Order: sequence, then structure tokens, then C-alpha cells
Amino acid sequence: MKLSTRSRYGVRLLTELALEYQKGPVQLGIISKREGISEKYLGQLIIQMKGTGFITSSRGKNGGYMLAKKPKDITLREIVEKLEGDICLVDCTKDNTECDRSTFCITREIWKKLSDDMASSLEKINLQTLVDRIRKSKNYPEYQI
Repeated sequence: MKLSTRSRYGVRLLTELALEYQKGPVQLGIISKREGISEKYLGQLIIQMKGTGFITSSRGKNGGYMLAKKPKDITLREIVEKLEGDICLVDCTKDNTECDRSTFCITREIWKKLSDDMASSLEKINLQTLVDRIRKSKNYPEYQI
């Protein structure tokens, strides 16, 4: 399984907002430069994210985007599920009517366990965890807004 660009960039976008939590709005152009992601693509992500309750925005000269929740209250699982849907490797692990072999399939439980393990791992990591890692990292560039 591979996470889409949407999820990877969505996590990076929200991490940037988490780094600036309670410091005021951040403009997409700034995030675009810092993360090397096109502003147009970030704009598409913002549209998806605004409906999740993770982001708020303010208009005007000093407007931009901010986290609507504390960084510790947003997990990677929530982000990925909002952008991708359920975390499952095989559809039958969520709905056994997806396949007529579900009741006797020898591998279904393996796929279910792997999906559950991945979801559990992502649940244990929140944006504050990422912010703390960034601030401790010697390789992460320092940015000033």
C-alpha cells in the first residue's frame, strides 16, 4: 500500500500550521516555499481540509490559515482518513459482503490485522509529536515567518 501525495502533503501542510500554532495565520505562499509544494496544490488541499474541522482561516492583509485544534488533538490517522477514506488494505476487511469468499478466506484476517496495525500506529502519532521531532532535529531548516 502506498499513501497518496494528498495524504503526505496534507500531513506536511498541517505540520507547518502546527509549528505556528497560536502565532497567527499563515499564508499558503509561505508554506509553499518552506515545503516545496505548489501553492495551487496546497489550495486544493486547504479546500478539503477546511471541511474537516482541522483548519480555520482569516481574510485580509494579514490573513491565512491556522489550526482549529491543538496539535496534540490531531492524529495522523485522522488526517489520512479524512483525505483517503478508511485505512484498509482490502475492502473485504471492512465489509465482508465485498467478496463471496470472505467467510472462508484464509488471508482476510491477515489483511485485517495489518490494516488495524497501520491504523493503530497512525493513531499514536499526532501533530505535536511531529512538531517536537522537528524542533529537536538538527537537519531541519529554521524558518522565520
